[in-house]
Amino acid sequence: MKFVMLGAGALGSIVGGHLIRNGEDVTMLARGKRAAYLKENGITVQGLTDFTVPCAVEMDPGKIEAADVLIDTVKTYQNNDAIEPLKHVRVGSVFSLQNGVLKNQQLADVFGVDTVLGAIGVLSGELLGDGTVRFTMNQVLEIGALPSGPSKKAEVISDTLNAAGIKAAVSETIQTSEWSKFVGWTGVMALSVITRLETYKFLLDPDSARIAAKVMRETAAIAAALDIPLEDTPPTPSVKLTVGSEDDAVAILKKMGHNFHKNAPQHRVSALQDLDRGQRLEVEETLGHAVAEAKRLSVPVPTLETCYRLISSIDRSLIA
Repeated sequence: MKFVMLGAGALGSIVGGHLIRNGEDVTMLARGKRAAYLKENGITVQGLTDFTVPCAVEMDPGKIEAADVLIDTVKTYQNNDAIEPLKHVRVGSVFSLQNGVLKNQQLADVFGVDTVLGAIGVLSGELLGDGTVRFTMNQVLEIGALPSGPSKKAEVISDTLNAAGIKAAVSETIQTSEWSKFVGWTGVMALSVITRLETYKFLLDPDSARIAAKVMRETAAIAAALDIPLEDTPPTPSVKLTVGSEDDAVAILKKMGHNFHKNAPQHRVSALQDLDRGQRLEVEETLGHAVAEAKRLSVPVPTLETCYRLISSIDRSLIA
């Protein structure tokens, strides 16, 4: 299969690098300094795996003619501008590893509904200042037909990723999987940016854990209003966080904090990495989209909206 990686940051480099190392045909669609670095040095991944591989790099989207699989890893605020120049590409399947739940509609508007697969990536990494990538979590990359059902395309892609060393699985309820991840992500992202702490630290603190719990439970209420069921998928048991009391949810988050402390003490959400680098934050298409959906559905989300507005203010200070 021919893969095109749209974006060559941490996730794009991790997934693309593993596929290349396993002999797959991969083109990294990148730009600027990152493209120049990759052309000269290739992809270097350290942490859970350690390797360096040369890679094919393309800077001009107009020169991409076809892809069996297009994997979108650019930042959410870059998405529309990044995929529009690729609307001419003959795409077999396309999916996004971006945060949030707005991504699928954006892809469908450009490439057509029939080409789009749902996906979530419970994997993490960080693009370091020297151009290498630190690979810190390889839990699962789920792919599936939208909104649900079997998919032969997803099975083939999942098998290929697994063979390359990226833990992957097929979900027949991918919309549920995406929203279940989003529920956990909203709380973790919000507290990560506001506290500027490693993930385990704010999950172990009772006050910050309570704010995260409130955000997650309010996000879950949006999914309920959309008639989208949730599921308990590691690392965030979204159902357990929402069906019990708020105190129960705090206890669950503190247990998650202990697990992060033990297994991934350096883990920092990508938004915190962006903040430390003075880069824009993925807020409007994620928290902002959730707040807009809540308003449309008349779902009260006071804690989520407060965090959204605080982080939007921080984001504007970075843009200025």
